[in-house]
Amino acid sequence: MKKVSLIVLSIMFLGLMITPLAIAEKAEDNYKLYCFQCHGSKGSGGGINAAALSTAPRDHTSATEMKKLSDKDIFTAIKEGGAAVSKSTFMPPWKSILTDDEIKDMVKHLHKLCNC
Repeated sequence: MKKVSLIVLSIMFLGLMITPLAIAEKAEDNYKLYCFQCHGSKGSGGGINAAALSTAPRDHTSATEMKKLSDKDIFTAIKEGGAAVSKSTFMPPWKSILTDDEIKDMVKHLHKLCNC
């Protein structure tokens, strides 16, 4: 009985450790899929579409710039698009593609990119 309990606890512990990693990887994958064309693969704003835009995409690696934004601002920009936060209309709303939880995870990923 003790051995079974230990195995169950070990599995639960491993599950708790794997979940945040899987969430982080999902956010990174979503960023690469939906954001890199404008913001670049590293998030610096130099994606393949950036040169064609009249407004430069935000540099997500700039702690100085990213610290000016609240999590709510970032969430709203992702969910509702740039126009919703008085930024570029070229930033599309992702509310029909990403769930609220995925957007929250994306906000965390952006904090990782800027180390802020």
